[in-house]
Order: sequence, then C-alpha cells, then structure tokens
Amino acid sequence: MTFSVLQGEYAIRRYPSEAALMPNLSAFEFACVSKSPGEATYICPADALAPEGWQAKEKGWRILKIKGPFSFEVVGVLAQASAILAAAGVSIFAVSTFDTDYLLVKEKSLAEACDALKKGGHEVSR
Repeated sequence: MTFSVLQGEYAIRRYPSEAALMPNLSAFEFACVSKSPGEATYICPADALAPEGWQAKEKGWRILKIKGPFSFEVVGVLAQASAILAAAGVSIFAVSTFDTDYLLVKEKSLAEACDALKKGGHEVSR
C-alpha cells in the first residue's frame, strides 16, 4: 500500500448530536463529520473556526491517507495497516470514505508510524 501524510495538524471534536453542520467543510483538504444518536464527531484542521458548543476536543492529530480507490470487495486494508501500527505501539483513529481509508495518529507518533509502515513493506510520502 501507499500512504501519504496530509499537511497540518487536525483536531477531533465531539458535539451534541443535534449540532448544526459546520458551514465551511469544503474549504479543507480533509474534513469528516459522523453523527450518531448520542454525538456528532467533527475532524478538521486544528486551527479551523469550528462552531461553539463542542463537548470535547483533542488536538495534535496527523493524517495518513491510504492511496485508493479500493473496491468494496478488497479485504483487509485497514486490518493490515492497523496491525503494523499496533505492533509498533501506535494508537490510531480510523476513518473510511467511499474510495479509501485514513489513519489519524498523534503528532508525537507520526515518525514512528511512518517508519513502521515502511518496515512493513509500504510506501510513505511526507
């Protein structure tokens, strides 16, 4: 697999599930919103002007994009990458889109994550 590191620091924010969507999501290279009955989770650049009312926020995330697209029949993409990172002691927050997968790792673990993926036989571009 081929990974690329997206530029910049990202934050993960938790909002109440009834929170309005952030209006400027299309302005970012990467942004993600997921909603469940109990919460709404936003992932966007750490310095983005996010709506008030967040309940929790964690900054300091970097994003590794797995080069896609992958068809839905491809098995084990996330499993393989997450196993390598788990063996290296790197915690992840995974997000999938229609075409590919993204792995968020803490800034302090980025170099270790990239090294582990390279040792696992994968390409990583920064």
